[in-house]
Amino acid sequence: MAEISDHPLRYALVNELHARPFPSLTVPCHAVYVAIKEPERAVNRDRAADRAHLLALLGRHGSAHPHPDATHFSGPIGRHDLKWESHTEFVTYSAFGAGVSPRAFDPAEADVFPADWLGQAPGQRLTSVLIRVEEMPQDAEMLALLDQWFVPESLAISRIVDGAGVIAGDFRIDPAGHMRFAVFVEKGTDPRRVGRIVQRVCEIETYRAMSMLGLMRARTLGAELNRLDPQLSDLIAGMNAVGPSAEEVLHRLLQISAEVERLAVQFSFRFGATEAYEAIVNQRIAVLREVRIGGRQSFGEFMTRRYDPAMRTVKSTEARLRSMAERATRAAELLRTRVDVERSAQNQRLLESMDARADLQLRLQTTVEGLSVVAISYYAVNLLAYVAYPVTQGLGISKGFAMAVMVPVVILGVWAMVQRIKRRFH
Repeated sequence: MAEISDHPLRYALVNELHARPFPSLTVPCHAVYVAIKEPERAVNRDRAADRAHLLALLGRHGSAHPHPDATHFSGPIGRHDLKWESHTEFVTYSAFGAGVSPRAFDPAEADVFPADWLGQAPGQRLTSVLIRVEEMPQDAEMLALLDQWFVPESLAISRIVDGAGVIAGDFRIDPAGHMRFAVFVEKGTDPRRVGRIVQRVCEIETYRAMSMLGLMRARTLGAELNRLDPQLSDLIAGMNAVGPSAEEVLHRLLQISAEVERLAVQFSFRFGATEAYEAIVNQRIAVLREVRIGGRQSFGEFMTRRYDPAMRTVKSTEARLRSMAERATRAAELLRTRVDVERSAQNQRLLESMDARADLQLRLQTTVEGLSVVAISYYAVNLLAYVAYPVTQGLGISKGFAMAVMVPVVILGVWAMVQRIKRRFH
């Protein structure tokens, strides 16, 4: 009996759900996290170069290599556990080590990723994070440590996941070039839960940085729109004024429309990616289920005050670009209508002129026909008189009487001949 066949992607689709497992971390521990991104065209980057860079790090420790087409990898490198992930626009390296250094956020912890190896990365460092994970002390002691480690003005702290832990950070880059976060967890917390908390912190920082790239692009686009907007407004305001022809205005308007369309193509991907990254940041913060500690701002409140305005700027700039494109399109349609009306009026005047010329030609033709009848009749009468002269002399008819009789007959005959020719050619 034949069995039903599986879709060729069935197992791959299921495996994708389990492709990026959370780390399992015992407390105390520390994590070093780096995200690397190509500055331009990161989506179409050479992913073989990313793999080669990973293999160079694994080769230093004699570690096993991932599969050729792998987009994620986990394995030991010396005294740390490495987690590597390849994303749409960037790659991330996470190193997890047991224990914490006596000096909080010691830059030496980041040496797991050697400086010379980082210098050979196929891209630039987007973010670098040091995370210190300890058992949760008393609140007073914890707050004193946090005030010592971070800048109080921008410190964000909250109790998370039903009180299982506390996360804190000031979202500032220290002199060594790292962003620092502290994680305190209750004693006996499951190692995988600790790993999920640390992973969420890394993701919040990474996607925050990626979405903020949209703000930089929005500022660049804003300068371009500030340049084009007055030109478009002046053209629209002057559409009914006496000045350049509609075709000239339409040509200038199409130039502006082409420029706006170029900007839309250039910035649409970044704005779309920014919206997606912002959604991920908000979702990652939501799953933490934050609770305020001692009147301090939480991660969500920090993002609302500092991060959300940046995202609103991106959205407003994107909306402004769409609005300008729509205005240019509507103005172009109005101008095309105006050009069509003007051309119709020109065609009407041309037809009237052609009618007048045709009427004049008809009158000239009638005049020429009359003159032709007279001329032909004149020569015909003289010719007939010359031919009939001997006959009229023999009959005793005078020349004057003969010509008087022949003139109306000849004229009538010539006129009839001309009319016949006209009917024949019409």
